[in-house]
Amino acid sequence: MHKQFKTRDLKVGMHVLLDMPWHLHPFLRSSFSLSSEKDIQRLIKAGIEEVVVDTAMCKDLPSASPAAGKSTPAQKASSNSSAWSPEQLIPSELREAIGDSRLAPSEKAGIVRKSCLILMDRLLESPTAENIHTAKQGIYDVVDLIASEQETAQHLLAITSHDFYTYTHSVNVGILSVSLCKAFFNRSGFHNMRELGAAFFLHDLGKVNIDSGYINKPGKLTDEEMQQMKKHPVYGFNILHKAHELSEECKLVVLEHHERTDGNGYPAKLRENEIHIYARICSIADVYDALTSQRSYKQPLAPFKALKVMKEEMIGHFQQDLFEKFVKLFS
Repeated sequence: MHKQFKTRDLKVGMHVLLDMPWHLHPFLRSSFSLSSEKDIQRLIKAGIEEVVVDTAMCKDLPSASPAAGKSTPAQKASSNSSAWSPEQLIPSELREAIGDSRLAPSEKAGIVRKSCLILMDRLLESPTAENIHTAKQGIYDVVDLIASEQETAQHLLAITSHDFYTYTHSVNVGILSVSLCKAFFNRSGFHNMRELGAAFFLHDLGKVNIDSGYINKPGKLTDEEMQQMKKHPVYGFNILHKAHELSEECKLVVLEHHERTDGNGYPAKLRENEIHIYARICSIADVYDALTSQRSYKQPLAPFKALKVMKEEMIGHFQQDLFEKFVKLFS
């Protein structure tokens, strides 16, 4: 039996049916059981106010609802727990889709991208050294896919998402940066593309040490808040250093991706060739995704408009031949 429920009234164990295209919700499947309070919060964050519940498939529901405004100890534990083990980190659908030669490129790209979103969301909730190492293995598979399957890679570039959650931004920048490397380095064997791809996906890892109120603030940051936010490249570099993950030059992606060729970036105000080429690549993807993403205080720019702004208003920010290669990714 199917019944309509307000999302805020959902309970763990309910079986949800989402009657909408896959890219409009944050789950791999459109029919699934809610396994934790996090699943409910993801629906709410996605702006989904009502869903259909298959009551015949609901399981482990409490016999009575808790009093309004109160939570049971089990619910509190579920809500407060953010620990993902390495075994849970990578959705099984990721490697299944990558290895399935029967999938159409567009379908494979959709599953891979959504799996990446879930992977990065889980990692940023539990950024332990072991989880960072495990996440890299999943990212390696995605990098190999982009390198080897051109049509699937093009579909990955074509899939857009305008929200600016850190995990969404991480995936967007990862895919864009790996694609730009592929075009710019032209199959050169001098670059470890797997390790480099991991650096791109992890470029904002340091935000786990930033007050979430700053990251999710519904408006522009104050000068003091911005100074705190500007520390995230150093935080990310230090996390990776302590975890003994990424090569020294790939860690520079995390440390330098907000540097600008005209010297007006941060944290070190590096200029031109002082900035590692890998960080210069990430910088372009990072700015483009920020411009094309929805924020509470601005509307997203269309891709063409964003590229036009980058060319005409940010001319001193980027290495020009890199930027030209980036523009050609969309032609």
